Formats: sequence, structure tokens, C-alpha cells
Amino acid sequence: MKTMRLGRSELECSRLGFGCWRLVDRQSPEQAGPAVQERARAAVLAAYEAGYTLFDHADIYGDGEPERVFGQVLRQVPGMRERVVIVTKCGIRRAGDPGPEAPYRYDFSAEHIIRSCEGSLRRLGIEMIDVLLLHRPDYLMDPAEVAAAFDHLKRTGKVRHFGVSNFRPSQLTALQRACSMPLIVHQVEISLANLTCLEDGTLDQCLEQQITPMAWSPLAGGLLGQGAHRLLPAQQSYRVESVLSVLDQLAAAHQTSRAVIALAWLLRHPAGIQPLVGSTQPARIAEAARAAEIQLSREEWYRLLEAARGQRLP
Repeated sequence: MKTMRLGRSELECSRLGFGCWRLVDRQSPEQAGPAVQERARAAVLAAYEAGYTLFDHADIYGDGEPERVFGQVLRQVPGMRERVVIVTKCGIRRAGDPGPEAPYRYDFSAEHIIRSCEGSLRRLGIEMIDVLLLHRPDYLMDPAEVAAAFDHLKRTGKVRHFGVSNFRPSQLTALQRACSMPLIVHQVEISLANLTCLEDGTLDQCLEQQITPMAWSPLAGGLLGQGAHRLLPAQQSYRVESVLSVLDQLAAAHQTSRAVIALAWLLRHPAGIQPLVGSTQPARIAEAARAAEIQLSREEWYRLLEAARGQRLP
């Protein structure tokens, strides 16, 4: 697979990343057994063999189980740790943590950032995280406190680089001003079903500051591929019928699938969007990697944009 550099860092990785959110879904009791863990390991190996070298995690995913499974694969595959970039996120706290009255919330306190990072390191079985992201904006974020936590984690050799996820451009700017190191990644939802980042300045800021935008849910929970797996509440209102017909036309022209074209549409943007593929099916993981080989024309790109907007440009 083609490679890219993350932001203004020295990190080189695959043009598409692999998202580990759905490796082990702990919302269902049956998702904690050995068979599911084995399928998760098979998915990670399939991604690695297909050329994916960036793997995205979060402390909250599956109560940390995807990180544990990934750590097992790292120990089983000689040389894998040296060839991959490991990203994880922190900042979301579940209801009941630490006491029964605690609500679901976001927490960017230095104490929580450091504790979450150390927990991810233990589960992954590694000494250093390549990129640590703040998962969702904490309304009580103190940029100076976050910057101090980042400095501590970098100084103690626990994290190499930092970034954010789901921030508004103004929030990223406020944090960057407080940080001594450049923020190299901004992970946000971007797809033909959600064009917000094209309009709100997020991608413009990434271009200006050489920040890599990572696209989570680049296929809108599967709506732009072979069908939805499990949609987030906000995704349940997405309407993609008009987009699917154009995707199918372009897929036929390029002799590929609609999912590959939808990913290629993201790759075409000059900000250097890195889609995170989240399938756990080896065949689909390998197929998605083909998107890095397709260069859509400007005309094809705008045909898809028009279909996604549901109307011509002004």
C-alpha cells in the first residue's frame, strides 16, 4: 500500500489506517469469548498482511479488549511493533466511574490523561504510544493543564506524538497555542454521508497547519458499502440513496466496489485524509486497501459531492 507521513512528524504509515473499534464489542456478553477474540486477531493479521501499518484504538473501545487483543498479536508476530504506528485515544469516561453518581462525561484532567495512557500501554504491552489523541472535547478543558500532561508523557517516554479527535477548529487552535509540540492528527467523521468537515473549516485548518485528518466511519457505518453494521444515533438519519447510484456507476467504470470508490473520494482531498477502515472481515479489509490505487478525476469527485449534497453547488 502507498504510504504517507503523519502531520509534521517523522512517522510514516499506510495511506489507509485500520480502526480497531469493532474488533471486540463488549456491549454483548457473547462478544467476550475466545471465538470472538480469535476473529479479532484474524482481522488484525489480515489488515497487517494487506499493508495497513497504522492501527487506531481508544481506551473506551470494548472496555480495552481490542487493545489487549492487538497486544497479543504484536507479541506473536516478529518485528510487527517496529513496522506499525499505534494510535489510541483517551478522555471519555463511562457512567459510574468512579462512583455510582458519576455521569457519562469527558475528562481532560492531567490525572485522567496520564492514567488512561498508562492503562493503554499495559493493555497493548508496549513501552510507547506513537500518537495519543483526545477523544471528544471536554467542555472543562484547560489547555495549559492538557499541555502539561502531554509534556509529562513525552518527557517520560510514554507517548511520541499527540493529536485530537472531534474538535472544532477553535478548540484545536486553543490547545495548540498551549502545547510545546505540534498536534499532528485530527480524527473526525468524514464521509459522503457527512460533509461537515468540508464546510466548517476543519479541513482548511488541517491543510494550513499540516495536520493529518483521519476519517472515522469513512463508509458511514457501512451505508456506503455493503450495508450498515451498527449505526451511531447521529448516523441513523443519513440518506445515501442518491450517492449509492453514482458510486455504483463509478465502481463499474473503475472495475471495483462502491466502498473502494467512497474511500478513494476521501483520499483525493489535498488535506491528505487518512480513512480508517473498520471492517473485521478479511476480504473487505483487503478490498478496501485498493482505494489507495485509484485516482478519481475532478469531475468524478464533484459528481459524488453533488450527489451527497442533494443539489448542485451554488
